[in-house]
Amino acid sequence: MHGPNLNLLGTRELEVYGPQTLAEINEVIRTEAAAIGIDVDIHQTAREGEIIELLHGAIGDADGAVLNPAAYAHTSRAIADAIRAVPYPVIEVHLSNIHAREPWRRRSVTAEAARGIVAGFGAHSYGAALSLLKGMVQ
Repeated sequence: MHGPNLNLLGTRELEVYGPQTLAEINEVIRTEAAAIGIDVDIHQTAREGEIIELLHGAIGDADGAVLNPAAYAHTSRAIADAIRAVPYPVIEVHLSNIHAREPWRRRSVTAEAARGIVAGFGAHSYGAALSLLKGMVQ
């Protein structure tokens, strides 16, 4: 799942997020998932409630989730509670290294609920999270 503003990748803050578009990142995700034998459904939304509904809606259908909550990582107790509520593992991802950025970005309330976090490897953060997730659910 991709959170808010990630639909603008390739045009916003290129010095932070690079030139890849969301469509290109999704292709990296599909390729890396296929290489390790994982089926993926990819969603992007700017709405906090929709992220929660996607997490809830995957109960019984998904073995795990990879979530880039974007800026919601720093503010959304509701998403954190949804992560805690689902019976499958959730791994948080970020394209940039949030720990090397502004002080307010260094704390993620959603990561506190997630099984773990992968950050700073661009689109490959998702592939790393998928590999880790596969190891957890086998």
